[in-house]
Amino acid sequence: MFESGAAFWARATDSTLSASRGPDGAFATLTPASGESCLGVQRLGQQARIHLDFHVDSLPEARDHAVVLGATLIYEDNHAVLQSPAGLTFCFVTHGGRAELPQPVGTPRLHLLNQVSIDVPHDRFVGECDFWSALTGWELSATPMQQFASLSQPHHIPLRLLLQQLGRDDESSTARAHLDIACGPHFIEVSQTFLDYGAELVEHHEHWTTMSDPAGLLFCLTRRDPMTRALAPPV
Repeated sequence: MFESGAAFWARATDSTLSASRGPDGAFATLTPASGESCLGVQRLGQQARIHLDFHVDSLPEARDHAVVLGATLIYEDNHAVLQSPAGLTFCFVTHGGRAELPQPVGTPRLHLLNQVSIDVPHDRFVGECDFWSALTGWELSATPMQQFASLSQPHHIPLRLLLQQLGRDDESSTARAHLDIACGPHFIEVSQTFLDYGAELVEHHEHWTTMSDPAGLLFCLTRRDPMTRALAPPV
């Protein structure tokens, strides 16, 4: 499923898939038509999932700071793998970060993969919000929909972080994450394009549609404008 999933995201983001690298060719980078790469794919021997990489100057300092805030260290070599208090995997790496933002693609039906949503079990939401705000140093802001909170990151950071409080009926015991693609007024057309690329429709909501890529990874198309981030009205 790695090949089909990687090919899907290359098409969805109008990117070029790099040659495989690392142990057993497990890693590849998605290089966009404009801007610098901020997305990668990894071959896993388990269910498809999302994790975040944070580029840091000092691995020991970043690791220790995260652990003090409540993270758990899972593995460390030339990078560090950790889990947030609610169980979301993330990494610290020391190679260079990205400065030039990718631009919306799909002219004239613009869309942009620009957000990672961290989905948190209901009773762990407040603590997880506090953790990510303290870890990044980004201000936590409420949103019009009370089950969401956003982090106000610097302009040069290509992916926004949103936290979503799962319902009490969700049986998940740990946090998970999914990608959000801003589509604005081209919401319907972009969803059809992604179906043509091999995605499957999962469910519709008023402000977003949940889909699944060929590897089974869930993602959402949102009505936010890819340029202004304003919420487009339902159609």
